[in-house]
Amino acid sequence: MSKALTRTDFNFAGQKNVYHGKVRDVYNINDEYLVMVVTDRISAFDVVLPEGIPYKGQVLNQIASKFLDATSDIVPNWKVATPDPNVTVGHHCEPFKVEMVIRGYLTGHAWREYRSGKRVLCGVPMPDGMVENQKFPEPILTPTTKAYEGHDEDITREEIIDQAIVSKEDYEMLEKYTREVFRRGTVIAAEKGLILVDTKYEFGKKDGKIYLIDEIHTPDSSRYFYAEGYEDRLAKGENQKQLSKEFVRQWLIENGFQGKEGQVVPEMSESFVQSVSERYIELFESITGDSFVKSDLENIQDRIENNINLFLKSL
Repeated sequence: MSKALTRTDFNFAGQKNVYHGKVRDVYNINDEYLVMVVTDRISAFDVVLPEGIPYKGQVLNQIASKFLDATSDIVPNWKVATPDPNVTVGHHCEPFKVEMVIRGYLTGHAWREYRSGKRVLCGVPMPDGMVENQKFPEPILTPTTKAYEGHDEDITREEIIDQAIVSKEDYEMLEKYTREVFRRGTVIAAEKGLILVDTKYEFGKKDGKIYLIDEIHTPDSSRYFYAEGYEDRLAKGENQKQLSKEFVRQWLIENGFQGKEGQVVPEMSESFVQSVSERYIELFESITGDSFVKSDLENIQDRIENNINLFLKSL
């Protein structure tokens, strides 16, 4: 199989612990900084798939870095530096236990719920008579609980506040920031001929201040359609041409896997892995307008470890 970064096990000066997530390995440095290594692991239906995708981690990390910079005037974010193509170092924040999902179009999970007859998602009403991939009159906020294992669950604004998962004051700020960052992302996408369809944001708090954390506007956290041909495809009831991880989910569904008990992940051939890698690179170039510069995959573990150590010594 192609070379891919699927796991790290570093030990840095001041390291208190490490969290191996579905895609990211996050190192806690003295409860002051987080070193986030974005691996080439890929997950779908809350399952980490058996093969890594070369350059996927670099793509996600560099897109997120660019969009954090492009929205820092709206909300403070956790990023301090990106000392390696696969790495972001940032402030250690206490994360809120919700993910802020915002949807501009009826697609994905929202469409599956709508198609089953539901007209309310996370306490938010959805108009009758809509079709798949149609634009909502206004973007809707459909938060989920943040599950460290298993599935995230839909939750309403009222439940979040009533259960004191987030205070009313903080939640109102999360809503405000979510709408404003989504609006900015929508404008940037439109300039590149893309539609930012839906996305999720995570927030945390440090010293009483709210920060935007983790990745934003990447193909793992967001869905993009091509603007060209959108209306024509919508009118014909055709699938939209899109840049997101949804095509991986669709491939899994077509091969009998949706993360349910007893189901087995289909074999990921080398050609399929390569095609996924190319799709991630395409997204990078489309959304950033930059040419993707492939990092050296030889001795990738050593490269990352050395770059992180050099940066930590400079703090």
